[in-house]
Amino acid sequence: MPRSGLLIAAVLMLSGCGIATGALAQALDNAPDKPGTAAPSPSTTEYQSKLAAHTQARQKFDGEAAAYWGAVAQKRRLRNAKRRERQEIVLDDYVLTQPPRYAGPPRPAPPPLVGEAPEVPPSPRKYIPVVADFLKSAQEFFGFAPQRPRSEMEFKRTYAKLALAAGLTREQIVRIYVFETGGNGTYDAQAGLEYSARGRAVSPALGYNQLLNTNSVELLAERGDEFAAVLKTRAAGLDGEAKQALERKIDILLRMIKFCRTVPDEWNAHDALANTPQGLGVHAMLLDVDVGPPLQVQKLLDSVTFARRRGHQAPLSAAELQMMNLTGDGNGLDIVTMPAVMREQVPTANFFLQAGYERNPVAIRNNVVAKLLAAANATMDRGTSLPGAKELAAAAAQ
Repeated sequence: MPRSGLLIAAVLMLSGCGIATGALAQALDNAPDKPGTAAPSPSTTEYQSKLAAHTQARQKFDGEAAAYWGAVAQKRRLRNAKRRERQEIVLDDYVLTQPPRYAGPPRPAPPPLVGEAPEVPPSPRKYIPVVADFLKSAQEFFGFAPQRPRSEMEFKRTYAKLALAAGLTREQIVRIYVFETGGNGTYDAQAGLEYSARGRAVSPALGYNQLLNTNSVELLAERGDEFAAVLKTRAAGLDGEAKQALERKIDILLRMIKFCRTVPDEWNAHDALANTPQGLGVHAMLLDVDVGPPLQVQKLLDSVTFARRRGHQAPLSAAELQMMNLTGDGNGLDIVTMPAVMREQVPTANFFLQAGYERNPVAIRNNVVAKLLAAANATMDRGTSLPGAKELAAAAAQ
């Protein structure tokens, strides 16, 4: 073939390659991003749109919430500093707006992919240990089974006698019992299960004053020697099997006290310890007829002592003492000492952490201090006529 023919053939071959390459490029442009996948379905597109809207709204809310609760914490620190310097607390020392509430779209459920199983449901709520767990841990780690009262009235008599001897009033113990247990609660009543064993526990709190497992650990760490001393005095006046049984209980109590003192005397450390298997076993002491009542009484008495030590000598009403029991001694005393005119304006969120506030419908509904105190009194007023409250009142009158 002549050289010119070879040149023409080469040009034609290159032209053909160019045409083929262009066609291939166009086909690739129109193909899905990944081999073997189809274009997004309408349901997937809708899900992605809803997820983007939810994410944007949630990020906005999270930013607002972080700023709000950060301001609450900062104001609380400033108030504590002013109290140490004995300076007057004024309205501006509180956050005066209500916390933000998420009002955006919910997180959408993703559509199932073709050929795949539906989405696995979300993980269940965090498990809250119940009385059976406390008893199991107590037996496993301490060889302890609480001595249960022969009747509810026996526990109430013991509790009332100790409370009155410690300086608490009949009104305080009965009305706080009503607020915490609904007015008919038992000595082993657990938060969320007060009315039905088929309910769902919402916290490990137990008893007439609803002590947390962290309270049990803290009380034994700080006051355990006093409880043990009382039992030793009682054991000295016994003989036979009764004496031996009480001495065994004292030995177990001393072991629990030693365990509770293995961490620094700080709330966070006690909380971490209380949520270990051994810590759950310590909480079973609340169910014991010899140790449970003094633990319950001491929790309230510590609040009264705290108020007096901080200069508040006036008697605490039941509702005021309950505020200390509900929000902690420092926050509760803040409420107790607040002038009435300020109570109408200060949001209850000032006395909680974010997580605690969001789990507390009473504080959310009654969103300023005056409303919260009024709600506590109203609950107490309604419940004092219930059988359990009447029994406790009768026990306190004996």
